[in-house]
Amino acid sequence: MSPLRISVRIRKPGRLLAEAAALLVAAVVAFPLYWMVLSAFKPAGEIQSTEARPWTGSPSLDSFRRVFEQQDFGRYFLNSALVAGAVVVASALIAFLAATAVTRFRFRFRTTLLIMFLVAQMVPIEALTIPLFFLMRDFGQLNTLGALILPHIAFSLPFAIWMLRGFVKAVPEALEEAAALDGASRTRFLWQILFPLVFPGLVATSVFSFISTWNDFLFAKSFIISDTSQSTLPMALLVFFKPDENDWGGIMAASTVMTIPVLVFFVLVQRRLVSGLGGAVKD
Repeated sequence: MSPLRISVRIRKPGRLLAEAAALLVAAVVAFPLYWMVLSAFKPAGEIQSTEARPWTGSPSLDSFRRVFEQQDFGRYFLNSALVAGAVVVASALIAFLAATAVTRFRFRFRTTLLIMFLVAQMVPIEALTIPLFFLMRDFGQLNTLGALILPHIAFSLPFAIWMLRGFVKAVPEALEEAAALDGASRTRFLWQILFPLVFPGLVATSVFSFISTWNDFLFAKSFIISDTSQSTLPMALLVFFKPDENDWGGIMAASTVMTIPVLVFFVLVQRRLVSGLGGAVKD
């Protein structure tokens, strides 16, 4: 009987240091989320205590009960879902068509247009909030969900177009020529061949669009002035900020509820997201 050969894998010190650094960064990033969830389950006495403890001996659901008993909380949640869903779908489709146009076609001012997309990413949202307010007012969109959907689509498109441009460019032109020889029209190639190939990139851009829209507070506070029935979920947090004393348990519980849809969306698209960030098609 031949002796067993045991191979011991020795990790290099550099790799161990990199893994330790990655774990430390992950712990630093995850700790605020842990503290948010912990505070949501803490009773009021422990939250107001001067001794901060990273655990609780008597978890309570009172904070979550106050959140779900809040008036129109369900409507706020539905409004956020409608706005985020509309922005994700619209920005993905428009960005796909625009990325295909600037990649596959040659036309005047194409380079200028791409530079404008890049410059648009550099302008801070806060600098455009007041001009957008007057624009929404002139269009009669204040106090409507359209006042939230349109700006978020506009701010999502430059990044999405730049990212999808690489995916469209990675698809060989020979594939389009072969499809044309087989009798496929340009429209059929666009939706039945090119669209599935760049779909991982669409998922990656959709994640960023969903997160930025779902967590938006600036536009919701600026464009929804009087009609609270059109408010979104981040506006529900204002109920727990009171002049005399803030309800930190309710704030943390509402923030936890707001985080759950983002986590669910991320889990559903994580496989596509990894392939989308890593690249799509190779010639």
